[in-house]
Amino acid sequence: MNRENKRKSFDRGYYKTHRCCETFTCKVCGRLVVPADAGSEHRNHCPNCLSSLHLDDQPGDRAADCGGIMEPVAVWVRRSGEWAIIHRCRRCGALHSNRIAADDNPAKLMSIAMRPVVLPPFPLEKVDEMTALMGGDEP
Repeated sequence: MNRENKRKSFDRGYYKTHRCCETFTCKVCGRLVVPADAGSEHRNHCPNCLSSLHLDDQPGDRAADCGGIMEPVAVWVRRSGEWAIIHRCRRCGALHSNRIAADDNPAKLMSIAMRPVVLPPFPLEKVDEMTALMGGDEP
């Protein structure tokens, strides 16, 4: 084991300051993920299904003991206009935000972004009734 590999194995903060250039296989869709062309030095999710693994408590620390699948549940837009994915761990429920990468699946990103519109958390037929109950004007 060379010095660099040993440092990766034992230094919890290694990925905060060093580039993550390791290839991995997605645990959800089985795709081989190569960090090249991601537009970032820290590839942490599959560009095909957008899933990840729960490895970090803080970005790059590799301190999480959970190891569960992080599924994409939402997207949001940062002040800079950059999109980010909200991941939720299937095992422990932890939520994390990750920047999208240049090679992420645009159809999958849009389907996640449209989910609240397509499947609202309330029946659309009840909008008038709920508006009246909240003291608003009915359309």
